[in-house]
Amino acid sequence: MTDHVLTRIANRTGIITLDRPKALNSLSLEMVRALTDVLRAWEHDGQVEAVVLTSSSEKALCAGGDIRFFHEVGHASPMGGSALLEDFFTEEYALNHLIHFYPKPYIAIMDGVVMGGGMGIAQGGPDCGLRIVTERTKMAMPEVNIGLFPDVGGSHFLSHAPGQLGNYLGLTGLTIGAADALYIGLADVFVPSAELPDLQALIASTQGAGLPAAIRAFAAPFAAMAGASELQVRRKSIDAHFGAASVAAIMGSLEGDATPFAHKALAAMRQRSPLLMCVTHELLARGAALDVADCLRMERSLVRHNFEHGEVLEGIRALVIDKDNAPQWNPPSLDQVTPGMVARFFDPVWPEHAHPLRHLA
Repeated sequence: MTDHVLTRIANRTGIITLDRPKALNSLSLEMVRALTDVLRAWEHDGQVEAVVLTSSSEKALCAGGDIRFFHEVGHASPMGGSALLEDFFTEEYALNHLIHFYPKPYIAIMDGVVMGGGMGIAQGGPDCGLRIVTERTKMAMPEVNIGLFPDVGGSHFLSHAPGQLGNYLGLTGLTIGAADALYIGLADVFVPSAELPDLQALIASTQGAGLPAAIRAFAAPFAAMAGASELQVRRKSIDAHFGAASVAAIMGSLEGDATPFAHKALAAMRQRSPLLMCVTHELLARGAALDVADCLRMERSLVRHNFEHGEVLEGIRALVIDKDNAPQWNPPSLDQVTPGMVARFFDPVWPEHAHPLRHLA
């Protein structure tokens, strides 16, 4: 067990507290393994009727995977290959699957930053998940910003968002708050941060099996306080722009829209990896027809191709390591991305019988 994942059982509820505040609870391989171990143990423990995921810091539930680790081990050998890197993504995606199909209520308090890998451990499936947001929630799938793609099941939960909202989030990588998260279906209830101590008291005083209903009742009076969803207001425009047939067509459509909302989306996309935006567009199109397990298997193959290509290593270098904010994308412009470049990301890496996530159902 790692010092960054604290666990206890109280009143038949298993409580997981992420405690790596200086890194905004970014997930290390050790943290992924600790989460997997405790969830597997509680899965069959009669003393645990529900699970609550929370943080020791009000700044973040989890900001994602430890991308400094990705950069370090990705450069450990030629073509971005590393056994530790392979282990991280295999085990992280298996954890995402475990959470999605958890047999007991899985309650995530998504206060503060919840991005990338943080979404993967907060997005419990429809049969188990209860996702709580506050006015401090900052949610995103920003992977295209570092030359990656929306993984940790993002090919499933973004592709199943209403209309073209998944394409909007995946291609721009922009951050949303509580109201938008609720509208999109990536959160269930709103609780003001000032009420979190009372929510914690409720969790402590309510037996695990009764927690989901008790929390929904507790949150009901605060529903209107989440405010209006900008994405709901802009939905018609988003669907029109992001329903275009290609990334180039989407950006061309946005160029013809003079609204600040469209300008912001276009400005974000102009900073992203052209290749990985195209890969993401294809990923979400394919993910819409796949179940969770097949989405995770697809993502696992894409990760291998991505690190071999090197785009993610360059993105992390530019934004996190050197902080020059000047990634040298390959290719550098959208008009140089060919269908063949995109298709290669979806080539099988392993035969089906040898895929590291072959056992997911």
